[in-house]
Amino acid sequence: MTTKVQPIRISEKIGNGYNRYWNSRNFYRVNKGSRGSKKSKNTALNFIHRIMKYPWANLLVVRRYSNTNKQSTYTDLKWAASQLGVLHLFKFNESLPEITYIPTGQKILFRGLDDPLKITSITVDVGILCWLWVEEAYQIENEDKFSTVVESIRGTVDDPEFFKQVTITFNPWSERHWLKKAFFDEETRRADTFAMTSTFRMNEWLDDVDIQRYLDLYKTNPRRARIVCDGEWGVAEGLVFDNFEARDFDKQAVIQRVGETTHGMDFGFTNDPTTLPSTAVDLKRKELWIYDEHYETGMLTQDIYNMIAEKGLLKASITADSSDKRLIAELRAKGVRRIHSAVKKPGSIRHGISFLQGFKIYIHPSCVNTIEEFNTYVFQQDKEGNWLNEPEDANNHIIDALRYSMERYHLGTRKGTDEKVGALKSLGL
Repeated sequence: MTTKVQPIRISEKIGNGYNRYWNSRNFYRVNKGSRGSKKSKNTALNFIHRIMKYPWANLLVVRRYSNTNKQSTYTDLKWAASQLGVLHLFKFNESLPEITYIPTGQKILFRGLDDPLKITSITVDVGILCWLWVEEAYQIENEDKFSTVVESIRGTVDDPEFFKQVTITFNPWSERHWLKKAFFDEETRRADTFAMTSTFRMNEWLDDVDIQRYLDLYKTNPRRARIVCDGEWGVAEGLVFDNFEARDFDKQAVIQRVGETTHGMDFGFTNDPTTLPSTAVDLKRKELWIYDEHYETGMLTQDIYNMIAEKGLLKASITADSSDKRLIAELRAKGVRRIHSAVKKPGSIRHGISFLQGFKIYIHPSCVNTIEEFNTYVFQQDKEGNWLNEPEDANNHIIDALRYSMERYHLGTRKGTDEKVGALKSLGL
């Protein structure tokens, strides 16, 4: 099948700062980037261009959870085909999802680490599976899981242009993450690695509003700006919590074993999110298992009610931010009968944090905003750089809601109810 493709001027499509990344043939091609650094869009453009150039190539796109591909990598690749003027040459199957290059039958396949068997058994009809794109790799909680996926890239063809490659893109949140040691620390990084850091300053297509939003962050939250704007690693020094880890666990099994769940809410709207973390509480073992979260801006009362209803928590006890009593009253009137105000008094923040510090906290990897907050919630510093026993009021919307939800265990407000059944319903079980 012959096709007529208009000449593509790649330099006009990718902009500045990505030439080495675009042309790298290293086995590991790694892009640690800030928000708005165009790393995902450039990667999508690169793969659409490569699929058309190399008839032996097929691409596997992996995220921690398969259902997150449709609204991210699949959409970006479809956008890239449109940008390059070749949308008509690709067949897009959104239900799988899957993308086929029509002239040759080459495939772009999408999988998630939540179903590892579907990764290890992948085969293609044309060429070989030689490229892997791991998007939001920071969500992969350990290096062993990553290595298992890399093993799916195998085989060779008799072509001097042939190369295999694993592309890794992510936003950094903690210098303790395995990605730093594996790809950025000179003493320990894997062989044949090209690693770069991209920032929003490399994106010449950002509008003035977006640019100002990033610049404002340097004033309002300079520690977060290092990560979000500069693409630098979040530092472990000064963290409020060092008693947590992201761990994959069977939500149903943990809830049934522990038999006790708790829920909290923090309200926001324009800039701050409305949050709702759900936690299984094991008082005997002093363990907290955070198994679900909600994190969203711009939610009206009806939106919040609908979200609570969808999670099956209309009858659950929810301890909410007491600063908006009208919203709590409106939710209660709509049917969230057991939502109630958190106790706020002098020293309550410090007391609540101290109580949480007495637990081992496990965070399910699907709770990405919770993991982010625990890795960026730090103590204040004085002018000499000494750490104070007072946390910064930033990066704490999930954590505040978690603190509210735990009041019943240390302020004597516990009702003694077992909400295991409701928690399982919220998981669709």
